[in-house]
Amino acid sequence: MYETIKRYTSAFSVSGREKYLANLICEELKPYTDSIKVDAMGNVIAFKKGKSSAKKLMIASHMDEIGFIVTAIDDNGYVRVSNVGGINPIYSSYQTVKFENGTKGVTVIDTSVKKDYKVKDLVIDIGASSKKEAMKKVAVGDLCAPVANLTRLMGKRIAAKALDDRLGCAIASVSCKNAKTPAYDTYYVFTVQEEVGLRGSLPAAFGIMPDYSIAIDVTATGDTVGAKAMEVKLGNGAAIKLMDSSVICSQFMVDSMVNCAKRNGIKYQLEILEGGGTDTRSMQVTGSGSHAGCISIPTRYIHSPVETIDLKDAEACEKLLTTLVTEGIE
Repeated sequence: MYETIKRYTSAFSVSGREKYLANLICEELKPYTDSIKVDAMGNVIAFKKGKSSAKKLMIASHMDEIGFIVTAIDDNGYVRVSNVGGINPIYSSYQTVKFENGTKGVTVIDTSVKKDYKVKDLVIDIGASSKKEAMKKVAVGDLCAPVANLTRLMGKRIAAKALDDRLGCAIASVSCKNAKTPAYDTYYVFTVQEEVGLRGSLPAAFGIMPDYSIAIDVTATGDTVGAKAMEVKLGNGAAIKLMDSSVICSQFMVDSMVNCAKRNGIKYQLEILEGGGTDTRSMQVTGSGSHAGCISIPTRYIHSPVETIDLKDAEACEKLLTTLVTEGIE
């Protein structure tokens, strides 16, 4: 699991530029699937034939990460940016970033701004001394994100950028390899543009029309510094979502996940997230609808360059997902 996470977090994959991670996933999963393709949106759809074709299961984890897009370059060579996805300017200040073409820079805050800081107050310094010099490396519309920075902490805890949702992709990828014969025809879908409005999962779900659907994504924790009261904690196992601001999960799916965890001795906890949403919503409301659920990975400091998780929770999520795939939803 760790090595997969390391590979996936190293890939450049800001919303709209997921192709680098998509290529990596396609190459890695091709030997383990009956077919694998990339659709018009850029979603990777890996299909595994099941014991039964009477039902279809769709699993979604998103490949994209939040990042910045260049909006202007000033006369001094400083790069002005806007956000792609939900960015906290405090989290993102004084970090090293990397553009799609490999150019690096550092994010700083315009301290002349006498108000609450916004993303527009962030400036990227790439070392240029003039606009002309900067434009040799960066152009309006270019994308960048924090550089890869996976760090081992105490025990089995790690910190990295873009664990939201490379971690979900890693869990789905490992599950795809481990689930030898699924109970149903199963589609492991690695989606695009989740961070900018669940855009990739919707057409993918329309193409598949699943009976059952499971999203794999991160969730907040109650043991994060300054967090709101929340029962989810690092180290307490896979989080089975009950609801968030975008979805109320199918009770049938919640019960199936809880029963599966209990039968197989998988550590779990229940999740209610007061804000945010995942690809669960898209899959739930597509066509005539599906029984939709979500397996969440407890994560501290979401949407920062130092998102922090416990690998034991990730392993529990993968075991729960793989067992559901192979045993079926019941």
